[in-house]
Amino acid sequence: MEADLALIQGKLASLGKRATGTQRFHRGSDDGTYTTRAGATRETPSRGRAKDQPDACEGQAGRGGESDGLIVLRKPGNAGGGKEPSFKSLWKVVKEGRLGNLETPPSVRKLQTALHAKAKAEPEYRFYLLYDKVYRADVLSFAYARCKANGGAAGIDGQTFDDIEAYGSQDRESEDRKTADIDTDWNPWLGELAQELRNKTYRPQAVRRVYIPKPNSKKMRPLGIATIRDRVVQTAAMLVLEPIFEADLQPEQYAYRAGMNALDAVEAVNRLINFGHTAVVDADLRGYFDEIPHGPLMKSVARRITDRQILHLIKVWIEAPVEETDDRGRKHRTTRNRDEHRGIPQGSPISPLLSNLYMRRLVLWWKQSGTRQRLRAVIVNYADDLVICCKGTADIAMQTMREVIKKLQLEVNEDKSRICRVPEESFDFLGYTFGRCYSRKTGKAHLNSRPSKRSIKRICEAIRDETGQHTTTLSAEKLVKKLNSKLTGWANYFHLGPVSKAYQVVDAHTNYRLRKWLCRKHRVQGQGFNRFPDQYLYETLRLVRLPGLTRNLPWAKA
Repeated sequence: MEADLALIQGKLASLGKRATGTQRFHRGSDDGTYTTRAGATRETPSRGRAKDQPDACEGQAGRGGESDGLIVLRKPGNAGGGKEPSFKSLWKVVKEGRLGNLETPPSVRKLQTALHAKAKAEPEYRFYLLYDKVYRADVLSFAYARCKANGGAAGIDGQTFDDIEAYGSQDRESEDRKTADIDTDWNPWLGELAQELRNKTYRPQAVRRVYIPKPNSKKMRPLGIATIRDRVVQTAAMLVLEPIFEADLQPEQYAYRAGMNALDAVEAVNRLINFGHTAVVDADLRGYFDEIPHGPLMKSVARRITDRQILHLIKVWIEAPVEETDDRGRKHRTTRNRDEHRGIPQGSPISPLLSNLYMRRLVLWWKQSGTRQRLRAVIVNYADDLVICCKGTADIAMQTMREVIKKLQLEVNEDKSRICRVPEESFDFLGYTFGRCYSRKTGKAHLNSRPSKRSIKRICEAIRDETGQHTTTLSAEKLVKKLNSKLTGWANYFHLGPVSKAYQVVDAHTNYRLRKWLCRKHRVQGQGFNRFPDQYLYETLRLVRLPGLTRNLPWAKA
């Protein structure tokens, strides 16, 4: 293991000296701004009293009956418009596991489109009748399908998806029923849950807490696992609430939004530093999810939602008790969130929306107060990760950010927050390192992003774990299949900027570890180059060769 780590560290050291390649940029204005997706909005917070009588009720479109650009929904699967969805057929898809290309049912999409159009057309409008949408048969069925597609462990009740489907195995098929209803013979488990919501007898259960390793750290991150029952209801609420708040989220927020991802945030930072925003505030918030105050958070929700039942659901979800199991198997429950009135359970379906909603306060204030224009400082946010790209005003931006974060009742992690001046220095954001790179063809320096050393080290450690001695009982074909899955997944994310050298490091390490694993499995002495040449690894076993992937990446041909 020490030899492996020494090999990785040596190659990472050489990787940090010179990075190659160029990247294309879509230029916008001179301050680094760029055209956003259709449908995004820079909505301002409501002031004063909302309108008494809207032009349309919830569930209907706003003025004109059309949305002027929906960005939260996928491409319709039934563009011509058809009958309402068959929930027994959707349930069959769930049971058979055909969830890889799960599409939003037309009726759910129609509801989301109307809600989003209304929210976008009237920024001050407050929705007062949403609770009945949560337990609609189509919404609840699709919420279960999404939870099933995401998988996940059981909550404190120990109930699994297999248990739920076994509970509904006595379903009757009714060919003559044209429309779905929560009282039909689609899975009884969902029917009972819908009835609880309708009767207002639904009560969420405690959240089971587990700990997972933090990336690039020896510390552990707490993760809350709600019961499947609670996850389904939270997802149903998300299907209703997300289109409304999507109209309000700022274009600088990239996390947990359909049509946006971490790579969009990486490209945004790259554009900014190439347009002169080279003084960067690399900010870190201490325990963001655990420190969000409930009072201001609920005000952010109530700015748009007045439905008491929806507000009550959100409140009991964020105040849910947490159950932990110690080393001796004893269970302990704590009510820290309810007692201290702060924190949201990281890992629950509702948490991403709530975290975005609270972070919106900072991003929106930064623009409305004139700070962005005055300091020429642009925020790029992904979940609790935050950078501020400035044109020489990073010191003032850092101090201003500290003051605003304090007013939001959050805390800046001073040990991890710093000011970086590119290109003399570099900084990491979302797994990429931003700084000076060199072109292999011309030798000229340019600013770009590349996979960080930590990201490379992490995938190498994952490859080492997969090829450990405890896996020699697997067949070579099965092991290679698992390695290919990890390698292609890593390369799908780390494909921006000059990636050739990073790919070479990972490829060489994988080659070394797989050959060592084959020697151990077949009891071959030596390094196995004669018994297991590269041709055997890449052609017979079909191991993925990462450097070959760069041929399809125009920005990586360096």
